[in-house]
Amino acid sequence: MGLRINDMVPDLKVETDMGTFSLHDWIGDSWAILFSHPKDFTPVCTTEFGAVARLEGEWEKRGCKVIGVSVDGIEDHKKWKADIEKVGGVAPEFPIIADDGLAVSKAFDMLPAEAYLPDGRTPADSATVRSVFIIGPDKQLKLSMTYPMTVGRNFAEVLRALDALQTTVRHGVATPADWTVGQDVIIPATVNDADATAKFGKFEKVLPYLRRTSLPG
Repeated sequence: MGLRINDMVPDLKVETDMGTFSLHDWIGDSWAILFSHPKDFTPVCTTEFGAVARLEGEWEKRGCKVIGVSVDGIEDHKKWKADIEKVGGVAPEFPIIADDGLAVSKAFDMLPAEAYLPDGRTPADSATVRSVFIIGPDKQLKLSMTYPMTVGRNFAEVLRALDALQTTVRHGVATPADWTVGQDVIIPATVNDADATAKFGKFEKVLPYLRRTSLPG
C-alpha cells in the first residue's frame, strides 16, 4: 500500500548536502514541501530547482520549508547547485536529499520495492521520481502530484495549493476551482445553514450543496 493523503509520512534519517537529520525533526512545526528528481544535471529539473529557489521568500511567509530529493550523491548535489544558481539566478538555500540508496523514493511510493540503479543509468531508470509532496505540521501528507520528465512543474500552482491547504485548515472551509487568496470560499456540506450563518454570517446558496462565503475577518 502506497502513501496516501492523510497518511503519516515516514520518519526517515536522510543525508543531504546540508547535513544528516530525521525528516520529522526537520519538518518540526512547519509545513513542508518535498519535491523529487530522477537525476542531477538534467535540464528540466535544473530549471525547477531555480524556480523553487526564487520563491524562497514566499515559502518563508507561509511558514513552509522546502527540501529536494534526487537519486544521486551529496557531492553531485553540491556541484549541481552551481548550475542551478547559474540558470535560476538565485542560489538554492534548501537541502537536497542524497537518495542514491532509493530509501526515500521507495518509502514515498515513487519507485517499487524491487527498484535499483543500474550501472550507467539514465534518468529513465528512475523517471517516476518526479513528484511533489505537501506535508502538514502534523507530519501527514496533505497533497501529492507527479509529473513526467518532459513537463516542468508549475511552482506557482504548488504555492497556490499550499495557500488553499493552509486556508482550509485554518478556517474549516473548502476552496473552489482556481481559487486564490482573497476570493470567496466554500462552506463544507457537513455544516448546516444555521451553523454556517453563526460562523460566517451571510453566504450565497448557489445550489443546496454549494454555498459561497467570504473568509471571516
